Amino acid sequence: MTTLAPPRARKTALTGLFLSVFLGMLDAQVVATALPRIAGEFGGTGAYAWVTTVYLLAGSATAPLYGKLGDVFGRKRVLLGALALFLLGSLACGLAPSAVFLVAGRVLQGAGSGGLFVSVGASLGEMFTPREGAKYFGWFSICFAVSSLAGPVVGGLLTGVAGWRSIFLVNLPLGLVALVCLMTLDLPRRRREAPFDFAGVVLLGVAITGFTLLTPWSAALGAASAVAFVFVERRAEAPVLPLRLFRDRTFSVSIGLSVLAGFAFLGSVNYIAVLLQADAGPAEGGLRLVPMTLAVAAASLVTSRVIARTGHYRWAPRLSMALGLLAVLGLPAILGCLVVFGVAAGLNMQVLAMATQNTAPSADRGAVAAGVNLARALGSALGPVALGVAYTAGTHGVFLALLPVLALGLATALALPHVPLNRQENLR
Repeated sequence: MTTLAPPRARKTALTGLFLSVFLGMLDAQVVATALPRIAGEFGGTGAYAWVTTVYLLAGSATAPLYGKLGDVFGRKRVLLGALALFLLGSLACGLAPSAVFLVAGRVLQGAGSGGLFVSVGASLGEMFTPREGAKYFGWFSICFAVSSLAGPVVGGLLTGVAGWRSIFLVNLPLGLVALVCLMTLDLPRRRREAPFDFAGVVLLGVAITGFTLLTPWSAALGAASAVAFVFVERRAEAPVLPLRLFRDRTFSVSIGLSVLAGFAFLGSVNYIAVLLQADAGPAEGGLRLVPMTLAVAAASLVTSRVIARTGHYRWAPRLSMALGLLAVLGLPAILGCLVVFGVAAGLNMQVLAMATQNTAPSADRGAVAAGVNLARALGSALGPVALGVAYTAGTHGVFLALLPVLALGLATALALPHVPLNRQENLR
């Protein structure tokens, strides 16, 4: 296993890793408050509605590709390339002369962000033993929680003070700092000679796009592409997402749990915010979400510390789903249950990634990280669509729709095998 020898270099590299994740996640949230200004400048064209969607879509579709590239060519070079692409997209968005160019810039940004999330998680797996890395995965989760909370606030402030273009251009100095910090990463360079799985990459990208858009024709195309993807991957010499990984019960169960957790926790946040704002107005409604976000961060940090000390993790997703059920049953009437919901979300934010990294062969760490991130992204994309249908039936429809998802999640978590986190690197 490779570690960063000098402690100062290690801290510098970790700063670059977490700053990269923070920027990638922040840009998924920061645009929302600027959309009215963007629409006003570009004449209200409907293209601006894709500004958020294409970012998430491009990130989800490219995640498996980055995982495979990192496994073949080395994590550091792929991570630096993803960050450079993200910054290029940020510059294109900040200078966009029209809504079409803005959407194109967001595609570049999103394609870069997919590599940031996957490569950072896989890099932590290479830098530390599973037990040692558990606490750093906790900080990874905190970056997600803090950026989610800060996104709308930062977007509103920058848009009001310096215009909407500043929300993209501010990424450039921060991203350059991250690039400099990442240069201290000491990860193995590798070059495995193997044919690249272009067919698998294309089919998986089409399947992800189809399932994410969820129109009748796109869903049908996504299903057909998914079937073709399985057929191609079974015969590929170097598959982008090796199907043999699903023979590992830890991986297959974690994939299922990631979809359900993304649906229940990430997919429901927007509707919880809508309900709170309808009751108390935008300002107070936003403030009521703060305790939940802080609970996510606190639970992630405490969970990672406990797992790092004990090596046991199976309890976390089980408790997460159980608390989620408890919170949803009380959410319509008790706002304090938002804190319980936040704790439930934080309990499994990165636990599943840690579990799969622990049992995966070192050569497949990128593919494993990509699989978990992809599953969570698909769940979080399906959530708003399904909950939107439930919301039309009344405010309680959202919570009723979450109950079977969380119940299925609890049942799946109970089937999660336990392989104690290694104190040494898994060399399989």
